[in-house]
Amino acid sequence: MNKPLLAALSAVATIGLGATPALAAPHSSAPHAAKAAAVTVDFAGTVSLSNCSGSVIRFPGSADTDPALVLTNGHCLETGMPSAGQVITGQSSSRTFGLLNSAGTKIATLRANQVVYSTMTDTDVTIYRTTTTYAAIKSSYGISPLTVQDTHPVAGTAIKVVSGYWKRIYSCNIDGFVYRLKEGDWTFKDSVRYTSACNTIGGTSGSPVIDATTGKVVAVNNTGNEDGERCTVNNPCEVDASGNVTVRQGINYAQETYNIPACFTTGNKLNLSAAGCTLPKP
Repeated sequence: MNKPLLAALSAVATIGLGATPALAAPHSSAPHAAKAAAVTVDFAGTVSLSNCSGSVIRFPGSADTDPALVLTNGHCLETGMPSAGQVITGQSSSRTFGLLNSAGTKIATLRANQVVYSTMTDTDVTIYRTTTTYAAIKSSYGISPLTVQDTHPVAGTAIKVVSGYWKRIYSCNIDGFVYRLKEGDWTFKDSVRYTSACNTIGGTSGSPVIDATTGKVVAVNNTGNEDGERCTVNNPCEVDASGNVTVRQGINYAQETYNIPACFTTGNKLNLSAAGCTLPKP
């Protein structure tokens, strides 16, 4: 995993990943009229946690008056990492988040009142409900939430991994998708593999992975193979449909988020029985 911050500083010192911010690939000088113009991706709408990164998110069907949600990793949950097979819903929480503006400056503190959903089974997500609404955040601080894309991401897409903890933006592309990603006791399905430029480190856990063209969230950053070990914690391995195992030292991964919106109904309420909802259930 891109460890929570307790190990982040030692991770920088010992493995040397991310000593400087990753840079975007140089622009081609070839004509690009057919390409859509990229949006500006900055820190607005991201949050810093005590040990991780995250973002204020909305779904295509969310209303401005709905309670604002915060997305981070399952392994960033304040009560400890969910065990394999465990799904947590409706757990009380008073966790705080530092809301950032476009420059990465903390401009407010948001507070949760509930862990709406948290798991490390098939995916690695925690979704918090806050005590305020999107409209109130916009009115008070001028910050809009990030929208979660409800369609599967596409290989080759230019992406930005935006860490609210480190105030750092990594730029790379989606290299491909992993049938199964195994890490210790946990297994993640259909994970996003980055190209090597996104050399994320401890503390970037929970960062939104943003499509550089649309500005929408397509995944949540969560792990990488640090030492070249096989299928151990902090050293996930790729397993294909035939069971073949591949280890890619120094490569990092994220968990797709397109399947989350179908599990939320009017008022940003979780409904794991909703049509089209494929998130793991308790």
